[in-house]
Amino acid sequence: MTRFFTLLALLLFASQTFAQVKKAPPRTEGLGPYEQLIIRGVTLINGNCAPPTGPVDIVVEGNRITAIRNVGYPGVPIDSTRRPKLKEGGYELDCEGMYLLPGFVDMHGHIGGRAQGADAEYVFKLWLGHGITTIRDPSCGNGLDWVLDQKEKSAKNEIVAPRIFAYTVFGQNYGKPITTPEEARDWVRKNAEAGADGIKFFGAPPEIMAAALDENKKLGLRSACHHAQMDVARWNVLNSARAGLTSMEHWYGLPEALFTDRIVQHYPVDYNYRNEMNRFEEAGKLWEQAAPPFSPHWNMVMQELLDLDFTIDPTFNIYEANRDLHRARRAEWHEDYTLPSLWRFYAPSRISHGSYWFDWGTEQEVAWKKNYQLWMTFVNEYKNRGGRVTAGSDSGFIYQLYGFAYIRELELLREAGFHPLEVIKSATLNGAEALGVADQLGTVQVGKLADFVIVEANPLANLQVLYGTGAIHLDDNNEAVRIGGVKYTVKDGIVYDAKQLLADVREIVRKAREEEDWELTQPGMEKKDEESKN
Repeated sequence: MTRFFTLLALLLFASQTFAQVKKAPPRTEGLGPYEQLIIRGVTLINGNCAPPTGPVDIVVEGNRITAIRNVGYPGVPIDSTRRPKLKEGGYELDCEGMYLLPGFVDMHGHIGGRAQGADAEYVFKLWLGHGITTIRDPSCGNGLDWVLDQKEKSAKNEIVAPRIFAYTVFGQNYGKPITTPEEARDWVRKNAEAGADGIKFFGAPPEIMAAALDENKKLGLRSACHHAQMDVARWNVLNSARAGLTSMEHWYGLPEALFTDRIVQHYPVDYNYRNEMNRFEEAGKLWEQAAPPFSPHWNMVMQELLDLDFTIDPTFNIYEANRDLHRARRAEWHEDYTLPSLWRFYAPSRISHGSYWFDWGTEQEVAWKKNYQLWMTFVNEYKNRGGRVTAGSDSGFIYQLYGFAYIRELELLREAGFHPLEVIKSATLNGAEALGVADQLGTVQVGKLADFVIVEANPLANLQVLYGTGAIHLDDNNEAVRIGGVKYTVKDGIVYDAKQLLADVREIVRKAREEEDWELTQPGMEKKDEESKN
C-alpha cells in the first residue's frame, strides 16, 4: 500500500511539471554593476513596514548598499551639499520624485514549461520587468541540473534573470519510488549533496513524510508542501509543521486541519481526482466544511502554526479564475504578452493541468467567492497575530501570466485586509526570511544586496501602477493615460530598464504569432469565426 501511494505522488508530480525548456541566452542588457552607483532623490518604501521617507540618495558599490542618505524634505529643493559625492567612474541614476522598494520575492515561480511553450528568457524578462529579483522554483520541473545551471549563471549575472532558489520535488531523480523511511532519508541527503536549496512535497504516507522532514531539518534545508488530496486525510498542514515543514503552498491541508466533525472532505460518490473539474469544483466548497473563523479549534490551529514559526504562501491569484473566469481570461495583458502556445494550454482541456473549464459557471464561481472570503480571513488574521505570509504566483496555469500574476497577488493580499505596507513586507522581507536570506535581502539596508524596484508612481496608493501595462489615470485634459509600470529593476547592482525588458517580451510574442499566423480568440469562438468567414 505504501508503494501505491508513493507511485500516486510521483504521478501527481509528473502531471504538473514540465519537460526542459530552452535556457536563457547570455546577458546583453543591464548597466553595471558599477564601482559606485548613486540613485538620487527617491522616496524609500522599505520592506519592514516603515512608513515612506524621502528624498534619499542610495549609494551602491558593486552589488552592496553602502549608504542611505537623507538629502532633504518633501516639497523643498534638495540641498546639493547634503548629497553623497560621486566618485570618478561612478554612475548616477536620477530618480527624483520616484519610489524605490526592495526587490520582490516570488515564492512560487515555475521557470516556464514545454507544454506551455514558455522558455526561460520569456519568463525571466516578465519577472524582472515587474521588479521580481528573486524566485523560489518549487519543483525544479526542468530538472535540478538545468535549474542549478540557470541559478549559477544568474548569480554571476551572465544571464538576465532573478536569483533562483531550487526546491526539488520529493523523490526527484531517485530512480525508483520511495517506499520506506530509510529511503526517504537517503533521498534527502542525496538531494542536499546535489545542491538543492530545499524540497517541495505533495504529500506521502505519514512515516515517509516524517522521516524526510526530520532529515531535511537536520541538514538545515527548507521545505514547502502542496498537501494534495491523495494523502491529506492522514497528513495535513499541522502534521507537516510539527514534523519540520517550513512553509505551505496554496491552502490545501489547512482546511483539513480545521475540520471538527469529519476527517475527509465531502466528496461526491462519483468524484475522480484525475477529473480536474471534480477536483477544483469540490475544492471550492472545502473552507465551508472547516471550523468557522475565530472558533476555538480555528484559533488553536492558528496558534500552533504561529508557535512553529510557520510560513503561509497562499498564491491567491492562481485560483482567481475559479471565482471569476471571465476576468482572468480577458486580462488586458494577454493581448500583447501571452504566447500562442501558452494561450492554447490555458484553453479548456481534459489533459492540460489547470484547464478544467468543462462546465464552469455561476454556481462554481459563487462557491469559490465564499471560499476566498474564509481563506482570506484566516490568512489576514495569521498576519495580524504575527505570522509570516509571503507572495507567490504559480504562473503558467489557469490564465495567470508570469510577472503580471505576481502583481495581482499583491492586490489580492490587499483585498484580504493587508495594509499596503504589509503587502510590500510580504513581497520582500517575509520572502527573504522564509528563504533564510533576510541578512542579504528583503529590506533596503546598508550591507545588503542591491536589489530594488523603482517606479514613477506611488504603489501604496494604487498597486496597479506596478503592472507592466500600468494603471489608468485621467489627466488634466480629461484624457485617459497610463501611469506607472516599473521603471527600473536593480538586481545585484545591475540596472535594468524594466520597460525595455517587457518590450523584448512583446517582440518574442509578436514573432511567435507572426510565424503561426495566429490571433488570440476566446474559447469556443474559433468555429464561429470560421463559420462567419464561410
